[in-house]
Amino acid sequence: MFLAKRLIGGILDVVSNIDPGQFVPSDPPPTRSPLAYAEAHENDEEKKFRKVFHQLAGDDMEVSPQELMNILNKILTKHGDLKTDGFTIESCRSMVAVMDSDSTGKLGFHEFKYLWNNVKKWQGIYKSYDSDRSGYIGADELPAAFKAAGFPLNKQLYDMIVRRYSDESGNMDFDNFIGCLVRLNAMCMAFKTLDKDNNGTIKVNIQEWLQLTMYS
Repeated sequence: MFLAKRLIGGILDVVSNIDPGQFVPSDPPPTRSPLAYAEAHENDEEKKFRKVFHQLAGDDMEVSPQELMNILNKILTKHGDLKTDGFTIESCRSMVAVMDSDSTGKLGFHEFKYLWNNVKKWQGIYKSYDSDRSGYIGADELPAAFKAAGFPLNKQLYDMIVRRYSDESGNMDFDNFIGCLVRLNAMCMAFKTLDKDNNGTIKVNIQEWLQLTMYS
């Protein structure tokens, strides 16, 4: 119990002086519509993307963590300028979990498209803030990179994220940068959804807390 109190107390110390209104997560993906309706109302860009998605996802039209890992690592082979150890199955399980709005354990078309667009956007940020072209973002470059992605971090939260996602020198490679932003974006969206009166605070019961923290 003492350790639990210390852990929770430490987290509260980090987030207590954060203004949630400063964070700008991406707009959430649209709610899932019946397939026939969705296809009938798609524009040309969405139709092209659906064809690509079908090739990637297979006949079930959903992307599992294993499939996501294969897709992302295949993309990485085409970008030798990005330092990375590759996306692991565990990091892809985490990404699927925080993006999985209907709790199927897989990503449907809109969920995957949302993730795909974010990865492309964050890849551009990653490259632009890798000022020395080392292939990773250094500790001195990270705060500005997170701010450009919509997440200005205070020093305490930044230090916590660096300890979790960076190497011993404070440098963050591409897969950890993406994994961190996917989780940060999803947690901010969850907070804003629960903050009904938009006052910067939420109240959750134990069941809601465990759902937020364990399936992510």
